[in-house]
Amino acid sequence: MAVNGVGASAGNSNISGARQGIADNFDTFLQLLTTQLKNQNPLDPLDTNAFTQQLVQFSSVEQQLKTNDFLSALVQANTNTVQTNAVNYIGKAVTAAGTRSELVNGKAVWNFSLKDAATLNLSIKDANGNTVYTEQGALQAGAGTFEWNGKTNTGGTAPPGTYTISMTGTNAEGKNVPISTEFSGVVTGVDFTGTEPVLLIGTTRVNLSGITSIRSVSQTPAT
Repeated sequence: MAVNGVGASAGNSNISGARQGIADNFDTFLQLLTTQLKNQNPLDPLDTNAFTQQLVQFSSVEQQLKTNDFLSALVQANTNTVQTNAVNYIGKAVTAAGTRSELVNGKAVWNFSLKDAATLNLSIKDANGNTVYTEQGALQAGAGTFEWNGKTNTGGTAPPGTYTISMTGTNAEGKNVPISTEFSGVVTGVDFTGTEPVLLIGTTRVNLSGITSIRSVSQTPAT
């Protein structure tokens, strides 16, 4: 948040400096105008239309600077609101599109959906790309949740960490059935260093805009 604050202050300083410059130029302009009026040739007076046009230009620039001030204030207020809302995600279970999930306390959860019934081929890989678990079965059309307890095909228990799921489906005609996946996890922190807040779910990073649902930890989806 400090980085954003510095950027906003720098922008406000630039606008304030520009306004001060306009004010100084306007005062100089009035001094020159007064001097010209005092010393003008009565037989060839100065063009009042030119004075009016310059005054209008000065006024337009000043109004534009004020508009920039208001816009900067609105942008900063919106940024603060977004960051405050992002902090509220900490401790909540969220769902986002993707194939990665965190194995925490012996549980990793993915949501999936498919349009047609299919025979499922499922595999889970660790962070190094090693396959640690595979499964086959039948799925009906619709949405569901797959919950992995961390048990591997060799009978061991996978360590906590980030795991990637792959789900492919084949219908009765042997054609591929697309299966979309989402992962769920509990938000443990928020990163504000980028242009958009990033939620931290263990070692997994998810942009705030990628979140598709949020719920309290006590509310778990049906498996």
